[in-house]
Amino acid sequence: MFHPGTQKLIDHWAALPDAGRIPAHARLEPLALGRLVPQLFSADRTPSGALLRLAGAGIETLHGGPMRGQDWLTFWTPNSRGLVAAALVQTFREARPVVIVAEAEGLRGTLEIVIAPLRSADGTADRLIGLYQPTTSEGLRIEPVRALSARLSVGAGPAGRAPLILAAIDGRRIA
Repeated sequence: MFHPGTQKLIDHWAALPDAGRIPAHARLEPLALGRLVPQLFSADRTPSGALLRLAGAGIETLHGGPMRGQDWLTFWTPNSRGLVAAALVQTFREARPVVIVAEAEGLRGTLEIVIAPLRSADGTADRLIGLYQPTTSEGLRIEPVRALSARLSVGAGPAGRAPLILAAIDGRRIA
């Protein structure tokens, strides 16, 4: 069972048109998430991870400054980056949210970090929305923490299927 804040983002994503086949970013209503907005982030998928577009004030405070344009994997310990990169691949491959349970030195309790795939305006599945949800009542810290350490990741809800994309070389279909 997830924290109610984590579940709220999962439910909001699942209610979007084409959830289970990766919904359009334009259909997302971040303000409908109310008090969770400072805990939200948005990123572009890259071949090696995710490049942050924006992060809420709570997340930037936790990490000690602005995050726009930075590789999200750099905020994780080196030992955790493989698990987080696999979670990024999983959320797009299975077309469903994935929750990463994370810890950090100086942080009481754990964070549930949920990531969910989105499509950009051209229809490419290359964006994601995420949420940092503390599992304790203290909320996000005022002082920055060191790198996050991932403990586990799990898909949330039934696995969907991203739409198939046909590939061609010189007009000949190969996939």
